[in-house]
Amino acid sequence: MRAFRHHGFTLLEIAVVAAVVSLLAALLWPVATASIDRSRSAACIANLRSLGAAMNLYLSDHEMRMPDMPAGRRSLSEPGPSIDTELAPYLDSRAALACPADPSLARETGTSYFYNSALRGQPVASLNFLGVADARFRIPVLVDKEGWHRGGESRVNHLFADGSASAQLRLFAE
Repeated sequence: MRAFRHHGFTLLEIAVVAAVVSLLAALLWPVATASIDRSRSAACIANLRSLGAAMNLYLSDHEMRMPDMPAGRRSLSEPGPSIDTELAPYLDSRAALACPADPSLARETGTSYFYNSALRGQPVASLNFLGVADARFRIPVLVDKEGWHRGGESRVNHLFADGSASAQLRLFAE
């Protein structure tokens, strides 16, 4: 009697393996994309904290007055002060000016973030935003230009005047 030799996989075996791999990929895809989104948001918040540190250095050089600049600009060719021109000298790397989730705005406008232009030229000791000067009030200073971050209650990240950065817009400290 001859011994039966198995030389390869049958078509059915290959189809079953392909189906299992496809099922696992379909199950893991949302988990992987959510993880990537969370890591981009965390990197964006770290960038905002770096910009907050740069803002503190800027303030110490400018009599503790907020920058007198517009919220943003439409293109790099637009003249005048902006986040990237005013804070760049105080940054270790210009990479902090671009949110990792931003597909193109940082390249086109110099930064992924808007400045709260309502704070233009105000002294830090007496910041007033929307008529509120309460010390418990967290004043937003920088915010993502677009809602790039999926998931959670907010799609944008914020830097507040107290130096904190968060994906949640909570204007009053708890």
